[in-house]
Amino acid sequence: MPHTFSDIDPQLRAAGRLAKFMLRPSKTGFRLLNRMLNQSVGKGLKQFESATVFVPRSTAAGEVRTRIFMPKNMAGPLPVLLHLHGGGYAMGTPEQDLPMFKQLLMLRDCIIVSPDYRLSLTDPYPAGLDDCYDTLLWIKANIAEYGGRLDQIVVFGESAGGGLTVATCLRAQARGDVNIAFQMPLYPMIDNRQRNPSAVGNTMPGWSSTHNKLGWELYLRDLPEGLIPAEAAPVHAETYAGLPPVITFIGELDPFLDETNTFVERLRADNVPVQYEVFPRSFHGFEIMAPEAEVSKAAIAFWHAAFEMALDTYFAPQRS
Repeated sequence: MPHTFSDIDPQLRAAGRLAKFMLRPSKTGFRLLNRMLNQSVGKGLKQFESATVFVPRSTAAGEVRTRIFMPKNMAGPLPVLLHLHGGGYAMGTPEQDLPMFKQLLMLRDCIIVSPDYRLSLTDPYPAGLDDCYDTLLWIKANIAEYGGRLDQIVVFGESAGGGLTVATCLRAQARGDVNIAFQMPLYPMIDNRQRNPSAVGNTMPGWSSTHNKLGWELYLRDLPEGLIPAEAAPVHAETYAGLPPVITFIGELDPFLDETNTFVERLRADNVPVQYEVFPRSFHGFEIMAPEAEVSKAAIAFWHAAFEMALDTYFAPQRS
């Protein structure tokens, strides 16, 4: 039975109403949100250094506008976090996650690299993934100049950014050109089939079944039906064996709950270390939309603690 608004944690309901108003499940709605998000392009964090670089594309013309955030007067070498923003593959900019970057930079000294990858409203798969992967290759080739350490490259993102995180790790594993220490695909968008009970008829704020259908249609529109590669929708991977360790969490009311549960079960069956939690009465992206809610604080505390543990545990030296 689909959940109703009354199932949402009371501390999340105001944010949920705002989310429903701001993100309409249509191309027009996606475009309007993109216009709003683009107003923050170029912004930085006052307490930290920031820079913009332009990463050459390997499969298309042009460059990827990429933001870098790091501590001032840092003592390197520092872990490097490749961040891939969310937005259903169709929306978003690196700057939408400045509050998240600030939290991580205050938690541990690190370097965050976030590409403004191509979006599916104009460029479907594999454009966005190609941009993310080109940024990963740029990190390996260049980040030592910024004080980054090459034996601790981490990939993370939320929602569609979580899906791109897993896809990036799958591509790196298949190509063997970058070793990734661990990954953090938070409530990842990885299953285009949309047949799990949590996804069918989901009307919760943040990302509903209707949003999800449109998001996948835009992203996969150039692919033949029934021939979806794992790099496009990681649910189709034959195995997850050998992938970097995983940290993830999700809300109980999220349409991605079942696919995330299955993802975690398969990772564990394939002997990939996983830290995972489900948070009650919470919709998609709850901890971003209502960070002061108690359940959001619990989710943030969980993944921050897991992140710190992983930084102290997982290293992946690069091949020469």
